[in-house]
Amino acid sequence: MNESITTKLMQLSTRLEELNRLLSSETITCDLNNYRKLTRERAEIVPVVELYRAYQLGEHDIQTAQGMSGDVEMREFADVEIRDGKEKLAKIELELQKLLLPKDPNDEHNIFLEIRAGTGGNESALFVGDLFRMYTRYAERQRWQVEVISQSPSEAGGYKEIIAKITGHGAYSKLKFESGGHRVQRVPSTETQGRIHTSACTVAIMPEVNEISDIILNSAELRIDTYRASGAGGQHINKTNSAVRITHLPTNIVAECQDGRSQHKNKAQAMSILAARIRDKQIREQQAKQAATRKLLIGSGDRSERIRTYNFPQGRISDHRINLTLYKIDQIMDGDLDDLCSTLVSEHQAEQLAAIGE
Repeated sequence: MNESITTKLMQLSTRLEELNRLLSSETITCDLNNYRKLTRERAEIVPVVELYRAYQLGEHDIQTAQGMSGDVEMREFADVEIRDGKEKLAKIELELQKLLLPKDPNDEHNIFLEIRAGTGGNESALFVGDLFRMYTRYAERQRWQVEVISQSPSEAGGYKEIIAKITGHGAYSKLKFESGGHRVQRVPSTETQGRIHTSACTVAIMPEVNEISDIILNSAELRIDTYRASGAGGQHINKTNSAVRITHLPTNIVAECQDGRSQHKNKAQAMSILAARIRDKQIREQQAKQAATRKLLIGSGDRSERIRTYNFPQGRISDHRINLTLYKIDQIMDGDLDDLCSTLVSEHQAEQLAAIGE
């Protein structure tokens, strides 16, 4: 094992012992914020230290087997133990390297999900609705909460655009690679000759910005417009200027919200979306720089990139970034995204490991 990795693992083992002492103190709960902080740190360290201990035990078993190899009667048994032990150590070392990879600071954040119709007219809007249902069903499987922030329904069904907030542990870490262009190939219900139509929409996954974040919104750089909301909502929604649009003048990034009946709530929601979009812009610029120096398979941050095709006649979904094709379109559209999400995360980790190796 690399010396620097061994040093890091020894430091984490020492830190775990220190955390155990601190958390067993009778006065630890006097400061609940510090208690939560230390508890989270311990939860992150424990799996790494346990795996490191398994690695140390494996090394000890190999040394024991090597000591038996001098005995003629035990040599064959010892050789098998040594071979199996080395294979086991190689697997543990790879898992340790993955656990020690730099953590994305946004991974545990809630997210804003934005889906917009693109080419394909009504069929594209219908596909937006299908994708929103897919992500909603996935969120339900994860026990996450979904709150629609803004929506622009299409007359033919589906949405021209829909924005939702998804609240749940690890939401960004599991869905962050969904950003990009999604293409659908299928026969529309209005198609009389059975021809396959191709349409597309874009998905954006943005981490929610915490209040203590370094995203500072200067009021002098914001233009706030209020107007009467359109669409459903009864008499009240059309009589007051409850809808809010906020423009960040330096970047010309705009966020608006009109779904709530309260102007105050709409303003707060729009401000949250605006902060998330500014942070998202920063993240994508950083990813673009990384992609310029090294060809990343995923996470390039380019929204115009077509990342996935949903082919209904063939029952397949293809992710073009990692050359993955799955013939389970019905299950995936019903929210079974585990195969897609876990494979994308694994590929990203492999890229990070390769970059470290270089």
